[in-house]
This record gives sequence, C-alpha cells and structure tokens, in this order.
Amino acid sequence: MSLPVRTVVTFESTKFNTTERQEHFINPCCFGDDLCKWMMGRLSEAGIQCDPEPGQEDFGWYFNFMMGDAKYCLVCAFRQPDGDDPGVWVNWVERPTGFFATLFGGRDRAIDPAVPRQIHELLSASPEISSIRWHLKKDFDSGSEEAAAGSPT
Repeated sequence: MSLPVRTVVTFESTKFNTTERQEHFINPCCFGDDLCKWMMGRLSEAGIQCDPEPGQEDFGWYFNFMMGDAKYCLVCAFRQPDGDDPGVWVNWVERPTGFFATLFGGRDRAIDPAVPRQIHELLSASPEISSIRWHLKKDFDSGSEEAAAGSPT
C-alpha cells in the first residue's frame, strides 16, 4: 500500500503581492496572480506545459499544467496574517475533473508524487521563499497543520 501524497504546501514570501489590490481582482484580497505567473514560468523552464494565463477564483488563482500524460491544477491563495502569525501562501495540487467526480473526491486522487516534488524543487530553489511546509490534504482541511513536513515525500 502506498503512502498518501502531500499535496498542500504552505510557505512564506515577500516576493509576491499581498497588499496592493488590483482592479482585476474578483475580491479585494484575491492575491496570487503574480505567484501563479512566477510558478508557471519556472515550470515552463523545466519543460512542463502550462496554461498561457492563470485563472481567478473568488479566493485566489489557479493554473493547469501537464506532467506526463496527466493534467493537474495548482491553486494559489494567500492566508492573511492573524495576530503574531505571518501571512502564508497556501497552494495545493489537484486533478481537474468533472462535476460528479469532484463530488466524490476525484480532484484529490491519482496525483503522481513527482508533481509535488517538482513544485517543491522550484519553491526551495528560491531564496525569497521560506518556511516551506507540506501537508496531507485531509489534515490541512481539518485544521491540523502540526503534522506538516519539510518536503512532500
């Protein structure tokens, strides 16, 4: 039996916009377009095909990319600072699926462990990114972030 794949990554960085609201934001704190573009550029440099532009949700941004024969989606959002806790970027890998597959957890299935490893490589190669922590989705979604690891595997 294989171990579950850590697909949620949190990190700190002042490299990306977290304060200046843009006219094109759906909501005032919909940060992450510049982070997506940066990640898309790094993945493209590694030979990975990405969407030409990121898409926007009401909480952040996302883009699709191909690794091997599979299509993936990376979702990027910023969690605002809370008290002494600094704001953190929260990204997660999922598989684009149809409506019914989404209802039954299809977005979180069949994620190749090489995908989070590739994302970890590009994040850890940047000196402007720190405190990288990888989470199991079920732990993160339940608010249990203490079981995070420094790498996805």
